[in-house]
Amino acid sequence: MNRQTSQPARWLRRNAALTRTLLLATLLAASGQASAQTAATDNSATAASAEGVAVFAGGCFWCTESDFDKVPGVLSTTSGYIGGTLADPTYEQVSSGTTGHLEAVQVRFDPGKTSYAKLLEAYWPSIDPITPNQQFCDHGSQYRSAIFYNSPQQQQLVEASKAALVASGRFSQPIVTEILPATTFYPAEEYHQDYYIKNPIRYNFYRSRCGRDDRLAELWDKKA
Repeated sequence: MNRQTSQPARWLRRNAALTRTLLLATLLAASGQASAQTAATDNSATAASAEGVAVFAGGCFWCTESDFDKVPGVLSTTSGYIGGTLADPTYEQVSSGTTGHLEAVQVRFDPGKTSYAKLLEAYWPSIDPITPNQQFCDHGSQYRSAIFYNSPQQQQLVEASKAALVASGRFSQPIVTEILPATTFYPAEEYHQDYYIKNPIRYNFYRSRCGRDDRLAELWDKKA
């Protein structure tokens, strides 16, 4: 896979102070949650912890998948749909904006090499968190930004991370990225998976014409 430095990766290096604040907030939340849990675990819980799962909506899932594939410790990414009422929706149905689903990416990661907190760090500078029902050139509720949590611990980490971003004062506008419980995740059609690898020319043309990276630079680099 293409491992070139992405816009979010450059932002993380240039904004070390805010990055440390976000990470500290999420780690403190994780510590508090862990202390409240029992130390006893069964074999199934141990097996489940061997691989972490996170779900992020950041507009076009081609781009979100590409961005997370560059994060160290990520094992796999799957483009798909989540949050709606229709079972096993198609791309045409979701893109109509009538099913309630969002385009999203399911991220599987190795907890020994990265953490949910670090995935949150990578997520924020890859999206526009202040524009509702839109990401870049894609308009509609199906393209809004959202983080879907799979456990109470993930919920606490997300809320702490969002609160830290608000407290940083980077944006004068409200952070509209939603925090929602994960529902059934439906993988998108095969031709959407790894689209940026299978169709690099079309993908790069779309990403450029959509203004994604220009908007990210405007949002996240102007105060760097």
